[in-house]
Amino acid sequence: MTVTESGVRMIDGVELAPKDVNLALPAPFATLEEERLHRKQKLAGALRIFGRVGFGEGVAGHITVRDPEFPEYFWVNPFAISFRHVKVSDLILVDHSGNVIYGKYPVNRAAFVIHSAVHEARPDIVAAAHSHSVHGKAFSSLGIPLDPITQDACIFYNDHTVIQAQGGKVVFDIEAGKELATHFPTGKAAIHQNHGLFTVGQTVDEAAFWFLSMDRSCQAQLLAMAAGTPKLIDHESAEYTQQQTGFPIAGWLSFQPLWQEICRTDPDLFD
Repeated sequence: MTVTESGVRMIDGVELAPKDVNLALPAPFATLEEERLHRKQKLAGALRIFGRVGFGEGVAGHITVRDPEFPEYFWVNPFAISFRHVKVSDLILVDHSGNVIYGKYPVNRAAFVIHSAVHEARPDIVAAAHSHSVHGKAFSSLGIPLDPITQDACIFYNDHTVIQAQGGKVVFDIEAGKELATHFPTGKAAIHQNHGLFTVGQTVDEAAFWFLSMDRSCQAQLLAMAAGTPKLIDHESAEYTQQQTGFPIAGWLSFQPLWQEICRTDPDLFD
């Protein structure tokens, strides 16, 4: 089954009626306050999922989401709070100048510099994710893009970039962050050389799932390269697979099982 960008569900080219499959696709919100709370809940949940799969490393890593009412501001996890313990009430609202507009904690300077630059340069994106995941770090040191060697890797086929600028350097300077963002004008993901992975999306769900999937694809390619020379999927097949599995609703949908799990095991994230 595939889901088109407009949310139409298809099996073998046949459109499904709503009663055929219940996917609980995203629905419009009645108020901005309702949408804000929803985004913050998904952000706290995604951070906990990152912690659960081992993406936490000290104070490094962050996920951000625009505020629906004030899109020039974004919500982000606070500095030095464990991914696995983040609650909705812990999240802070930050502007593009690094000022904490709302919240009781400080912001991670690197989170502000990189994420604010990307959010400012990419009005098409709502959420962004980055962490110092082991396989993302290892793969980034190669300075190469992901190859289409698996169906999952095809999600990123011709839809990600490799950034060499500021690679391996802690990005604290605003101008350095803006330089990095200029190398990421389109696409769902970037491999920042000697640093790690960065993914974006129209929802927290999408950005978080792209990151999880990309990290695993990096792991798969590292394993395959260690064993021999991977066979590439041909361009036509890779492009077709990307179109069928790499659009926003597909990313959102793939995140839902993880969201269901974290809601059941970590109900305090809503506090």
